Amino acid sequence: QAQLVESGGGVVQAGDSLRLSCEYSDYTFRGYDIGWFRQPPGKERAAVAVITWSGGGTWYAESVKGRFTISKDDAKNTVYLQMNSLKPEDTAVYYCGAGAGYTSNTYRYWGQGTQVTVSS
Repeated sequence: QAQLVESGGGVVQAGDSLRLSCEYSDYTFRGYDIGWFRQPPGKERAAVAVITWSGGGTWYAESVKGRFTISKDDAKNTVYLQMNSLKPEDTAVYYCGAGAGYTSNTYRYWGQGTQVTVSS
């Protein structure tokens, strides 16, 4: 069964770091981009960072460039999102998805989401 399983969310203070993990079942998602999206309360889901299946290409939203890093460990079937210098505006439910590009409507598979709360 195709699955994306996120973990690593939590409550932190501004300036702290968190690392999110997205474990995927290898066969189903082969060839897809793996992206991290976030959805603040009352807002639409938007891409934060995307990595190609090969791991050779990455994309970041302007708001997180220089603070967040996406990486992929094929041995562990896991994509990570390292989040540094967190800000209150980073508070959202973070979702891992498999699809193409950096718009949510081109993503076919989603995890259940993990809450990240950054207090000031």
